Amino acid sequence: MIVLPDPIKKLPPNSNGKVRYRFVVDAGVDPDTGKRKQLRRTFDSLKEARAEYANITNRRHEGSLVAPNKITVNEWLDRWLTMKSEDLEETTIYNYRVTLDRVRGRLGGILLQELTEEHVEEWRDWALAYGRVRGLKAGTPLGVTSVDMSLGRLKEALGRAVTRRLVYVNVAAHVTIPRRARKEERKTKETVKPWNVQEVQKFIHGIEAERLYAALLLSLMGLRPAEVCGLRWEDVDLENAKITIANTRTMMGNRYVVEKDTKSLAGERDLPLPALVRAALKALRALQAEERIALGEAYVRSGYVLVHEEGDAFTIKQLRRRAYRLMELLGLRRVRLYDARASCFTLLANNGVPDHILARWAGHTNIKTTKRWYIKPDVEDLRGAATTWDELHGVVGEGRA
Repeated sequence: MIVLPDPIKKLPPNSNGKVRYRFVVDAGVDPDTGKRKQLRRTFDSLKEARAEYANITNRRHEGSLVAPNKITVNEWLDRWLTMKSEDLEETTIYNYRVTLDRVRGRLGGILLQELTEEHVEEWRDWALAYGRVRGLKAGTPLGVTSVDMSLGRLKEALGRAVTRRLVYVNVAAHVTIPRRARKEERKTKETVKPWNVQEVQKFIHGIEAERLYAALLLSLMGLRPAEVCGLRWEDVDLENAKITIANTRTMMGNRYVVEKDTKSLAGERDLPLPALVRAALKALRALQAEERIALGEAYVRSGYVLVHEEGDAFTIKQLRRRAYRLMELLGLRRVRLYDARASCFTLLANNGVPDHILARWAGHTNIKTTKRWYIKPDVEDLRGAATTWDELHGVVGEGRA
């Protein structure tokens, strides 16, 4: 029988005459450097040393052993965002940074391995009560959606830290927004519903003479504002009545323009042009030809569909402001231009357009996304169901008679 040496060593008495016990154990390979790590532990009693040695070796065999480190939450979030930037669009990473900035102030200085579920819960409660840190409303509650998004990003980042063996467990995994907070916000928050059919029709008829008529019709047929601003004449086939969505122009923090391809592979798609939109685009192209001749060399040949009189392209911010102004002039409820997508897809769904066509039109991979976020029937859309129920009630009544 081979007797293995005891890994726990008895140290000579220190200056106070205290005897201590120490062991060194292999902690695996550092995922960043590829070098092996070792853990050194010292205890005042042999019993404590043996218990911790057994704990560490068991965790090592299970694959859950984590070597100590001094990485803070902020440092890890920076590293994680750098990794994510290899796979995500610049605008998406910007949104991730803004979302995580809400977390950094209170949690960022804590060591990653010392972060607890209680820390995360305390941040959540603070954010729901005082979390707005910018502008005139600083110190007021953050919306439930904003807090939920920050929690989601934090969970994702900590999940990657577990994979990297930087922490043993994702302490944010089970932290959620309390149902009570969601209910309270629903009571006080005013929800702006997308336009119904009558409001869409009033808008369309009211902007017929507007220079942006064609662009706003594109929004009403379900294009994202960034897709409207990024549409180029080379993507428009008036002869065959179709457009190709392959380019977008969006903004980073409402400060500068970012031009890129579509949000996803599903976002790159061909769409047929309804007759009204096709006619509006023809008229816009003719108008732009006249403006180009009138300005000559001063005209900016940007190639975009949505341009100013001088030819330079609109930004999303400019398009949004003009749309809001028109809503005001027409006496319509102010809704987000992006919500025109909901009006469009609700109308199409109510009129029996199949799910796979809806998803393709919206530029979504999964119809669940379209249905969850963009199909929002109002009470008038439900009238048909009430009529059907009346018919059923009549049948039952006749049977009883």
